[in-house]
Amino acid sequence: MGKRVGILMGSANDQEKVAPAAEILKRFGVEVVVEVMSAHRNPAAVTAFAAKARENDFGVVICAAGMAAALPGAVAAHTTLPVIGLPLSGSALNGVDSLYSAVQMPPGVPVACVAIDGAKNAGILAAQILSVGDDDVAEKLAEFKAGGAK
Repeated sequence: MGKRVGILMGSANDQEKVAPAAEILKRFGVEVVVEVMSAHRNPAAVTAFAAKARENDFGVVICAAGMAAALPGAVAAHTTLPVIGLPLSGSALNGVDSLYSAVQMPPGVPVACVAIDGAKNAGILAAQILSVGDDDVAEKLAEFKAGGAK
């Protein structure tokens, strides 16, 4: 399994909401690559990233998006890696639309999902997935959880 986590966000404006995922992953010693890619504005770039993610040593991809939140599903359609949907608030429905979009994937295209604006949990979940094959990450996660998971 790859050692890196890709964090994709639909807009550069999402950086502040996504930052806790990168921060917690770095705390666990995981390399993070953050990219701005919209499933609607740059579908070819999203497809290319997803199709080569495993080859580029990614183990998990976190996809943060608001409103229609097509990004997690678009990535999951083009990779066999675990994809975590991070629905973002900011829409007229305050993120509920994004949550429904991320969790309502068709059979065969699963996306794990965390709470609206749940970036920290997205990072922790990505680390837990990586820890299956990485004892260093597993040890740091155990310490984190023993310390009250803060």
